[in-house]
Amino acid sequence: MRIAVIGGGAWGTALAQVAARGDQPVLLWAREPEVVESINTRHENSQFLANVPLSPAIRATGALAELAVADAILVVAPAQHVGAVLAQAPIGNTPLVLCAKGIEAGTRRLVSDVAQAAAPDAPIAVLSGPTFAHEVAAGQPTAVTLACEDDVLRTRLADRLAAPAFRIYGSTDVVGAEIGGAVKNVLAIACGVVEGAGLGQNARAALIARGFAEMTRFGLARGAQAETLTGLSGLGDLVLTCSSTSSRNFSLGVGLGQGRSAAELLSDRRTVAEGAFTAPVLREAAAEAGVDMPVTAAVNALLEGAAVSEVIEALLSRPLKRER
Repeated sequence: MRIAVIGGGAWGTALAQVAARGDQPVLLWAREPEVVESINTRHENSQFLANVPLSPAIRATGALAELAVADAILVVAPAQHVGAVLAQAPIGNTPLVLCAKGIEAGTRRLVSDVAQAAAPDAPIAVLSGPTFAHEVAAGQPTAVTLACEDDVLRTRLADRLAAPAFRIYGSTDVVGAEIGGAVKNVLAIACGVVEGAGLGQNARAALIARGFAEMTRFGLARGAQAETLTGLSGLGDLVLTCSSTSSRNFSLGVGLGQGRSAAELLSDRRTVAEGAFTAPVLREAAAEAGVDMPVTAAVNALLEGAAVSEVIEALLSRPLKRER
């Protein structure tokens, strides 16, 4: 199975590294010419994943037309750009493995819906789980969920992508795998705020638990399976991104908790904190579904400029209620 990757950021590069194990050729499309040049001449993505030697089997290109030779394409472009990129790519009926995490602004569509609209003949799978790019690229162990309704395709993809340090668990719940990945980015911002504001470990643990309750409520309302949300692509990814500055969303929250503005923190175009773009869309989608998501509302308030002390006071002064 010839693998191509759309997206030359840290995560796309790390997945290309996984797919290239045993010197299997992988084609990686990147928008930035300097990334293409760095990978092809120095076997390193010096802009987004510096100091990680890459397999010589990875070849980068800036031409989407070259993806026509692929048997499967890993889509790792930022969630808000997936539709535009796929509309320009030669997809046809080539299977797409969606690795972007988010909900499209304006339409409130999950990435799978965006991809299906752009490439209606392409089978869809979703890859998600606790995966910091630099650890995956370095061969450190993790486990992920690969969700696909087609059992045969899921097995073929898992056999091609799995490695001793990259364990894959199968699922048919595409919606659940996507919602876990999207919502956890917003919750990671909230946990970063707790860190940046110096509110302590008790507060972070409580926030993770209540955030997971929000994820579960929203996921079930959108048709996800509960076991998916408690698995790697839900709870597993949530715990990871809510506890380390290696998470761009957590780092954004730390800055907000320290009193810095969202505009300042989001001005670095080299990294994308998907949670900042997902938060307002998730708030809209939750309201549409009639789901109460106070932590998500708090993150939106902070991104819109509210003071940390005011947002925390509003959360803590909510009426006491039964845990659910």
